[in-house]
Amino acid sequence: MQKYKLGLALILSALVTACGSDNNSKAVVETTPNPAMIRVVHASSDAPNVDITANGALFGGLSGVDYQVASGLATIPSTNYTIGVVANTAGGQAEVLTTNFVARPDVQYNILAVGNVADNSLELLRLAANPAANTEGTTQVQIVHAAPNAPAVDIYVTAPDTNLAAEQPLATAAYKDATELVAVPSGDYQIRITPAGSDTVVFDSGTVSLASGENLVVAATTNVGPGDSPVQLVVAGIEAATVVNDVNTPAAIRVIHAVADAPAVDVIANNALTLFDGAPFLGVTDYAEVPGATYLIDVAADADNSIVVIDDAEVSLETGMTYTAIANNTLSNIALDLQADMPRRVATDAQVRIVHASPAAGAVDIYVTADGEIDGVTPAFTNVPFTAGDLAETGYVSLPPGDYVVTVTPTGTMTKALETGVLSLMGNKIYTAIAVDAEGGGSPVGLILADDFVE
Repeated sequence: MQKYKLGLALILSALVTACGSDNNSKAVVETTPNPAMIRVVHASSDAPNVDITANGALFGGLSGVDYQVASGLATIPSTNYTIGVVANTAGGQAEVLTTNFVARPDVQYNILAVGNVADNSLELLRLAANPAANTEGTTQVQIVHAAPNAPAVDIYVTAPDTNLAAEQPLATAAYKDATELVAVPSGDYQIRITPAGSDTVVFDSGTVSLASGENLVVAATTNVGPGDSPVQLVVAGIEAATVVNDVNTPAAIRVIHAVADAPAVDVIANNALTLFDGAPFLGVTDYAEVPGATYLIDVAADADNSIVVIDDAEVSLETGMTYTAIANNTLSNIALDLQADMPRRVATDAQVRIVHASPAAGAVDIYVTADGEIDGVTPAFTNVPFTAGDLAETGYVSLPPGDYVVTVTPTGTMTKALETGVLSLMGNKIYTAIAVDAEGGGSPVGLILADDFVE
């Protein structure tokens, strides 16, 4: 049974007795209003990580909240609130959204940051509902359309594998529309979404279990991963949130050929499926979408597949994730490194990732400056090693949009092994650079550019 805690204890006043014998005694009872409840969801696909504040102070430890992350359902005193959203951009922090409201006793508030930063449509969507006190054997659910680029939709919530032809949608919703908070018997369900008036399913949750006593907001948010579905569901409960992908969501993988003394290669999965054909040195393939699973990967010479330089390398690809496999080191000691990519672009920042795949360079320092002058400048990354098969990389570093020069030196020296020249980096873009040996091996160090460097 769901129990909602009182924010403040019940206060009983003392019995006041008058001094005179003719005065009557009076019992005065003062009560504190029941609390309210609040939950916050980051549902803006191109917004940076954010902090959530309430009346100017950080709320519930909600710092650095990423896209598709939600708070738990918190109990708060019934009073006036200003809820703020503070964006954590590469250029600093800035309060970008606020909403003022009076939290009413026993009312539940789901507050979602929705819209897009790029088109100035970012806003706070506040939904109020009255939860049931007794939810044993039931699950309370509110569904909201929070995907700005998706059209009006029909939302079906049925028993698993129910034929939709005989069903009516639970709701027809345009962007920012929401259902009431409804109680349904706990158990297994299937959530399917179609364009309004159509029987074409564009999102299918498969079987999802709704637990007894749970209180959920289910938000259809913009899909930032692989697959054809326009949305992913954020299912935010009392304690935590999960992302539910369409059942047909694949994994995505590409290959980068960073072995300077190797010929063009084919990449073959499970000894049967050619993922990439004829990938040359410095080549960056397109992403291929495959079912999430564990694969045995062979890398063979394109000219003669009997020459296998990597045999049955095991890689595990998770549904909904995006990966880059980098063939690296030298041909005689070739290795394969699998890295998880982050395809979500952030409107306020340029996101830059640098990978060290140059055996000849050894450990390096990496400088990121406005003009390439590194005298007296502290490296952005120090003593980055070359580690075959588990390549060192910077991760995605957020930078304010602008002009930059990346300089690489052997660690502890000011000798420039590589300098990029001026790179004009834009917000809402992702830039990946891989340091590699010169063709055939050895110096000078070069770069493979990927993502928005070449888009």
